[in-house]
Amino acid sequence: MKRFESKGPWVVMGVGLLSLGMAAGLTVQHVTSSVVAQEAAARAPREAGVARELSAVFRQVARESMPGVVSIETRGRAVTVQAEEGDDALEGTPFGEMFKNNPELREYFKQRGGPRQMPRSGGMGSGFVIDSSGVILTNNHVVAGAQFVKVRLSDGREYNATEVKTDPRADVAIVRIHPDGPLTPLPLGNSDSAEIGDWVLACGSPFGLETTVTAGIISAKGRGMKITDREDFLQTDAAINPGNSGGPLLNLNGEVIGINTAISTRSGGYDGVGFAVPINMAHWIADQLVKHGEVKRAYLGIAMQDITSDIASQLGIPVGKHALVSQVRPGSPAADAQVEPGDLIVKANGKDATNPRVLQAIVEQVPVGSKYELVVIRDGKEVKLQVEAREMPNDFSLTQVPGRGSKPGKPSKPAPTAVSELGVDVEAITAEHAEQLSVQEGSGVMVSKVTDNTPAADAGLRVGMVIEKVGSARVKTPEEFLAAVKAGSLEKGLLMLVRTERGTQFIVVRNQAPGLPE
Repeated sequence: MKRFESKGPWVVMGVGLLSLGMAAGLTVQHVTSSVVAQEAAARAPREAGVARELSAVFRQVARESMPGVVSIETRGRAVTVQAEEGDDALEGTPFGEMFKNNPELREYFKQRGGPRQMPRSGGMGSGFVIDSSGVILTNNHVVAGAQFVKVRLSDGREYNATEVKTDPRADVAIVRIHPDGPLTPLPLGNSDSAEIGDWVLACGSPFGLETTVTAGIISAKGRGMKITDREDFLQTDAAINPGNSGGPLLNLNGEVIGINTAISTRSGGYDGVGFAVPINMAHWIADQLVKHGEVKRAYLGIAMQDITSDIASQLGIPVGKHALVSQVRPGSPAADAQVEPGDLIVKANGKDATNPRVLQAIVEQVPVGSKYELVVIRDGKEVKLQVEAREMPNDFSLTQVPGRGSKPGKPSKPAPTAVSELGVDVEAITAEHAEQLSVQEGSGVMVSKVTDNTPAADAGLRVGMVIEKVGSARVKTPEEFLAAVKAGSLEKGLLMLVRTERGTQFIVVRNQAPGLPE
């Protein structure tokens, strides 16, 4: 009881202080809210002014650019096919869909056999003027295979194209018309200087709606979507839809920094992810098409792969930097220059090869017939190689590098060597193996067995793969392979160069850390 009485005043005082604090808090909150409201009121005109200024820039860029933006309409050649007795003459025509529920009418149009005209295919796209004499830049896929190409200017004038030159590797094309007066070319900017977050405008004819402008930002750079051989896309969230292809992507100076090319979509329309060919690449290609009618690219003849964290730690190199060679095509400029799988290319022709796409851009623009220096890191040491620039063959593709196996398998049964710590059995490559796997005899060891839930299985080793290197050591026999494995460490990881039906690549085999309990 005494304890209660002695603490009572403190309790009352505490409640009083709490109440005072609440009251003070309300007062401060009221004052703060008032200040915030005043600041917001003062800020609103400034923000509105900024928005009006940005809107004015959009208007100016759109107004000045529209005369140089064109719509492109294509038509294919009508095809004559041999109709069989009883064929439906309406099939494949607009009337076929219109009268699909009218069997009596469809029966009336049944063929009696003989020649039949199939309708012409057509398409719509966009483009933009790059030369006042009538040269227009667009995408290859807009005009590819077209028999007739019609260009419509923003003022309504129409011209039939007199020349179409294409570069399917980068999805770029030029169209030439002969106008009755000079056209308004769009100024070309520098796509390398574009930064993520920069405002851009996409112009074109989405769904055939001519002179449409949408706004967004550069979302990313250096994208590769594996839709063309030559990729270094700018990514944007400016709305791009079917029909926008070939139109310009403009910066706020009204300069073209890209050609609207593709979208990533689940709906078939705009989903917020669009891609544009950077204008620096497209401009070089356009010059080649104008001068030569084709693109004369130099090439190295190598396959490259992404540098993962595991591979980087094995090679002692930065993650995702420079270009790691995983395969060298025999007889290529790279092979003649003694480039080897495992080389890390850091410079080409005096320029930094910051990633594989940058390296590709550097190499392809080296004048054919000239020589240039390639700087590589090999086994931790810098090596300088001299490369002769040769023109890329028309049928060349990095996915067609010789030496790919036809179908991995196990043609015969030599005595296998079990490597229990990896969970894999390997065999020597016999002449029969070499023929079936399209490799040279003694070029590595073949995987003949992989045990589930082992380091080998976790790393992706599969029966039929050929292991060519372990670390920096080339292995030609199971004994050499076993010695190389024992010289390394599964805890730190074993870097291996393996050949599959898709070519060669590096993988890292290691003891995996125990996973989280389920």
